[in-house]
Amino acid sequence: MVGILNESDSDDDLPPGWEERATVDGNVYYVNHYTKGTQWTHPRTGRKKIVEGELPSGWEKCISDDGKILFVNHLHRTTTYTDPRLAFATEYREASQPVRQRFDASSSALAVLHGRDLRGKVALITGANTGIGFETARSLAFHGCTVVMACRNLKKTEEAIQRIKKERENVSCEALQCDLSSLHSIKNAAEKFKQKYRTLHILILNAGVFGLPYTLTEDGYETIFQVNYLSHYYLTLLLEHPLRSCSNSRIVIVSSESHRFSTIQNVEDIHPLTLSPPAFKFWSMGAYNDSKLCNVLFAQELAKRWPSVSVFSCHPGNMVSSELSRYCWMYRLLFAAVRPFTKSLQQAASTPVFCATAPELEGTTGIYLNNCYRCEVSNAAKDSDLAARLWNVSQEMIINVVKRDKLWYELALK
Repeated sequence: MVGILNESDSDDDLPPGWEERATVDGNVYYVNHYTKGTQWTHPRTGRKKIVEGELPSGWEKCISDDGKILFVNHLHRTTTYTDPRLAFATEYREASQPVRQRFDASSSALAVLHGRDLRGKVALITGANTGIGFETARSLAFHGCTVVMACRNLKKTEEAIQRIKKERENVSCEALQCDLSSLHSIKNAAEKFKQKYRTLHILILNAGVFGLPYTLTEDGYETIFQVNYLSHYYLTLLLEHPLRSCSNSRIVIVSSESHRFSTIQNVEDIHPLTLSPPAFKFWSMGAYNDSKLCNVLFAQELAKRWPSVSVFSCHPGNMVSSELSRYCWMYRLLFAAVRPFTKSLQQAASTPVFCATAPELEGTTGIYLNNCYRCEVSNAAKDSDLAARLWNVSQEMIINVVKRDKLWYELALK
């Protein structure tokens, strides 16, 4: 087992032989399989819990012939006695008044992973050499996971790996060159990964840019849109085989609460010239908001198309002190001013890590989390027509680049 960590919410872990279940009215009870007894209070904390809200997408509650309550997962075609909402159970002391969830805004990624053994798991994380991505990679590596850090700058990535190894020598981390402003680079990165690994258990699409002036990538698309969304979409499709070749694989798409401020509202707004606008229609913050809505829509559609893979989108935290603001001096000042009131990088990494590893989330997909808890997305993000339209337009945009590059190559040979 990987070394014991100081940061922990481990009191909430059940002792061996215990199981957590829920009644019809949402009260959580605990079964001791050794003594065959049950009780309302948690065997470690002595607290009670309740589950509330609707079942996750694809789940249905049924009653068997002998009167027992069953939960059917139509996406995975499985049946269980365990209420899937237990992943989001909240504690209460009196009169069903919620006190806290297991992990929240103050939890760290290391606390989420306390006691977990991830040996044998392979994770690929984009933008893992700095900020939230680095803390995500560091936390997973400390718990035995093989972490592939997919980044643009190989030198900085190797330096990041050395920082992790100074803390824990036996970690398994490696660098993979992947420039999200180049679809060609993404294809090369995916091919290199597949040459070495047959399976991919965790894909965390973390990298992003913010506050950029208007620039175009080598593929001719606006940089914020391509780096934050389109390139991640392409990378995911290229890694389909290793993701779907193993059971219980997960994809975590790091979005933002900024998706709620996107101007994309209907299918007419999903068009190459609106997603990647000309300079005179460009606003940096608007482009960022739109890209984050695209992230959530992508997660919703991917969850439908790949039912064997659990797909989550999440918000890591507001104005976290990372290198995200490095492209604009005004944002750097703003982020520095609010730093005492925002999450640390370890705390910001907790929700992506929770999405990637939490056993409570097994069997769920297509949900959005903030502070390690399920949240409702914006109305636009719930629109299945928008999600399907985005998928199709994204495919067209990538195909256009591939065709153009092929034509240029053929002309160069003449």
